[in-house]
Amino acid sequence: MKNRREFLKTSLLGAAGLSLAPTLLQGAPAIIKSYNKPNSLINGVQIGCITYSYRSMQDQSLEANIRYIKESGISAVEMMGEPVEYFAGMPSPTFNRMRGFQLGFKQRNGENLTSDEQQELAEIRQASEAYAKVVSDWRAKVDYKKFEQVKKMFKDEGISIYAFKPSAFGMNNSELEISYGMKTARILGASHVTLEHPDNDGHTMILGKMGEKHKMSIGYHGHEQQTFTFWDKALAQSPKNGLNFDAGHYVAAGHRDMMELIQKQHYRILSMHIKDRQKPENGKGNLPWGTGDTPLKDILTMISKQKYKFPATIELEYQVPQSSDAVKEVQKCLEFCRKALG
Repeated sequence: MKNRREFLKTSLLGAAGLSLAPTLLQGAPAIIKSYNKPNSLINGVQIGCITYSYRSMQDQSLEANIRYIKESGISAVEMMGEPVEYFAGMPSPTFNRMRGFQLGFKQRNGENLTSDEQQELAEIRQASEAYAKVVSDWRAKVDYKKFEQVKKMFKDEGISIYAFKPSAFGMNNSELEISYGMKTARILGASHVTLEHPDNDGHTMILGKMGEKHKMSIGYHGHEQQTFTFWDKALAQSPKNGLNFDAGHYVAAGHRDMMELIQKQHYRILSMHIKDRQKPENGKGNLPWGTGDTPLKDILTMISKQKYKFPATIELEYQVPQSSDAVKEVQKCLEFCRKALG
């Protein structure tokens, strides 16, 4: 009887406690829902990451990419196309695409390729052209339900996709592929797609008009060819054309007016890549954050104070130390942002 009385007393006190602690317990479902999920929204600034940052990781599957993002503490991303499309059933290439990216990046940076590297790059590009036809045929009859599944996979882990970057928007892609890319981005929940600026006014016009049709914005990415007026033509062509600005490359190009550019174009910047690069006189290197010339703290502080809406996207391009990996380095970049915005 005593045990029963103690049980009833404890139960009644517990019930009373529930009614007397509404603030904490009413929030409990939200707490439970967000438990063990990343949050990289810092003082109003959405810190994101482009999944290209994880290119050095051995497993490049969609499931692995989601794990990398979550372990990095990132809650919103610019998603490269390949992991998503392979999950959806896109045929895999029979050549080393990553090697092609490495050689192409080296060439774009003005480094001299050896004769063997030049031949290797030429062979990869030839194979890439044949593969593009295979991919185009697959995209023409894709099952879009797989992309709905992808969105749920990200949502379940507390991660949103704000930008999508499949290789579907180039000058060699058909309008059908462009439509596919924009429709896929919308299903994934992205506000915009991204691509390298094609340096062709006719093509940015086509993309802008198709963006209007599909209600999808297009962010044009630039490297060291970026200037203060680099995007002006595309912006005038369509309200759906915008900037996928890269702060690090802008510094490496030797420009001194980046803050003015951000202030002028903030309403057309869809997302911004952040990395720490050196000025030309210091070598243009990609360095661990805080050791280069990109004014990262000033940029992040301005985004926060001015309440700009675009995300700041971590792009890991410096050499990953042998004792580390890409996930750990993205974690360091995110911690830099937390301290800068603290």
